[in-house]
Amino acid sequence: MTSPLPIGLFDSGVGGLTVMREVSKQLPNESTLYFGDTARVPYGSKSRDVITRFSLEIAQFLLQEKVKMIVVACNTASAFSLAALRSRFDVPIVGVIEPGAVAALAATRSGRVGVIGTEGTIESQAYTEAIHRFKPETKVFGQACPLIVPLVEEGWLEKPVALEIVKEYLTPLLANHIDTLVLGCTHYPLLKNLLSSVAGTGVRLIDSAEETTHVVARELKSLQLEAPAGTPRLRRFFVSDAPDKFEKIGQRFLGQPIPGVKRVDISQWP
Repeated sequence: MTSPLPIGLFDSGVGGLTVMREVSKQLPNESTLYFGDTARVPYGSKSRDVITRFSLEIAQFLLQEKVKMIVVACNTASAFSLAALRSRFDVPIVGVIEPGAVAALAATRSGRVGVIGTEGTIESQAYTEAIHRFKPETKVFGQACPLIVPLVEEGWLEKPVALEIVKEYLTPLLANHIDTLVLGCTHYPLLKNLLSSVAGTGVRLIDSAEETTHVVARELKSLQLEAPAGTPRLRRFFVSDAPDKFEKIGQRFLGQPIPGVKRVDISQWP
């Protein structure tokens, strides 16, 4: 069996496009449908209940659009709402946290892992819990990095302020002698070169976008949901507000122009 239906992805804004970029690269036959909740961004400082409600609304919209799988391409939403989504809906649902946690465990030699992310992701302890489910003795050190998201969205990747902010956040983590660093926010892959430079050659960076796409590929294969060969690949983009701004900022994340972004009123899908 195969399925030509699209993979649905969602995030609070543009960050999840780094996951979509990996999906497009690793799974070139698959069509995709992306929703960015730009009217309610950021998610990182909001409560579990609010994020779960938003995620359920978005998933309902994606299913109305006939997706075959949902990828929660947002670390905060994965941390807070993945269980609720899986209990509510029948389609396969993949988050970004467990793939990153598994990859971190495969990479670390010292058993000392750092995680950077939004306040919500770090305070949720989601990466720590995921890592400890597989290997409880692993030491996990989290660092909230609230200034990195606006830095990336402004495109200030090579400005001196970017280096200073990254140093400020990574210094306490590096003092804990980590040998693996999980990029626990979908914005962070755009700063991978700078993060790697500050962390040094002894620290392996884990990109959750890459790791999540590996899981998506395996799930599609095992569930016989892969797109049939020769299927035309379609990509559609929806947002809850400001499509023009999404197109402008989002092309840096996707690596190419994003035409035809449509605004939808997500409150229609309670």
